[in-house]
Amino acid sequence: MLDIQALRNDLAGIAARLATRGFVLDTAKFEQLEAERKTIQTRTQELQAKRNSSSKLIGQAKAKGEDVSAIMAEVASLGDELKQAEAQLGEVQVALQQFLEVIPNTPHSCVPIGKSEAENEEVRKVGTPPQFDFEVKDHVSIGEQLGLDFDTATKISGARFSLLKGGLARLHRALAQFMLDTHTDRHGYTETYVPYLVNADSMYGTGQLPKFERDLFRTSSGDSIGDVITNSQEDVKENTFSINKFYLIPTAEVPVTNMVRDSIVPLEQLPLKFVAHTPCFRSEAGSYGRDTRGMIRQHQFDKVELVQIVHPEQSYAGLEELLGHAETILQQLGLPYRVMKLCSGDMGFSAALTYDIEVWLPAQNTYREISSCSNFEAFQARRMQARFRNAQGKPELLHTLNGSALAVGRTLVAVLENYQQADGSVIIPEVLRPYMGGLERLSR
Repeated sequence: MLDIQALRNDLAGIAARLATRGFVLDTAKFEQLEAERKTIQTRTQELQAKRNSSSKLIGQAKAKGEDVSAIMAEVASLGDELKQAEAQLGEVQVALQQFLEVIPNTPHSCVPIGKSEAENEEVRKVGTPPQFDFEVKDHVSIGEQLGLDFDTATKISGARFSLLKGGLARLHRALAQFMLDTHTDRHGYTETYVPYLVNADSMYGTGQLPKFERDLFRTSSGDSIGDVITNSQEDVKENTFSINKFYLIPTAEVPVTNMVRDSIVPLEQLPLKFVAHTPCFRSEAGSYGRDTRGMIRQHQFDKVELVQIVHPEQSYAGLEELLGHAETILQQLGLPYRVMKLCSGDMGFSAALTYDIEVWLPAQNTYREISSCSNFEAFQARRMQARFRNAQGKPELLHTLNGSALAVGRTLVAVLENYQQADGSVIIPEVLRPYMGGLERLSR
């Protein structure tokens, strides 16, 4: 969430920066709400002062033995007016909160301005795409001979699900274990095991709610969470949502980042670095017709997620570090990739700066996203009230970062396609062989 004080101080400047994302800030509405807030707040303060003054007069009159009935009636009347004014102020403050909740983060100054992924900026390429002396197959054709079963998954669940068996299932597990071991042993992350179902507070904290509810899987039907949040602020605050209002996580970013929600982290503990391997669940609303073949875009997939909770002055250095940690996995696997800096129109809602890592897929003859690494600055922390005590002992908002390192299913796709052999077998990257019992290749 943006700092409301920033809007008050530089509304035109914030609007201009948001326009580079394709977001039109309703400045007139904000000015109207602010004017209402100021008027009602001034009136509230005047009534409070007048009531306090009249209350003192009651005490003074009683001390003199004078009749206080008229003054008491006035105080009672002022109390009624004050309650009404406070209720009106509360309504305006809720309206301002709702206004802020759907505004995306402002892009960092280094973000290239653009409207779509076509205007993303290539930062670097690493590795050389392999050359084949036979007809290249895609991961579906390769995988179906090795234990990839879409038909059974569709029978069990429906479209956009997959089932892995035998050596292919083990290779999927090996990738996740290799990623976890690398990030914990080499990069200093603390492994976490987190819930896969979270409450609305958590989804709200990392920015999925209220704007992106249609992209989520919810455990029950009922009122939209936008209504729940905006009409029941105390429920959100007190975490009184019932069990049938849980959400399946779209990424481990949600539960891991929310570990610091409503917390003040000691300065000496920063940075906090966490890694988690979880399934992720996404409705893929609006994506129908895209990547319908194979494992690229599914309702359920696994990811190893990196999260850093850092001092604001260290967040951009932390982002470069996190990006490097994600790249290490691809380097160790020997997979060609490139790093892209996303333009303003292609960034996620909460991000101030995002790098995508795209891995080479021979069957598509192109690079495809396998990781996004983002700095959210204080955007998520403000929603979560995640803070630390600075050197002066004053609470200050943290900065949050995260990145996939990596999406396990897409990494499996990349291994199958880049290491495919003419006979249909797949060479297992050397770093994975200890996790595969020494096996060097998968074959039917």
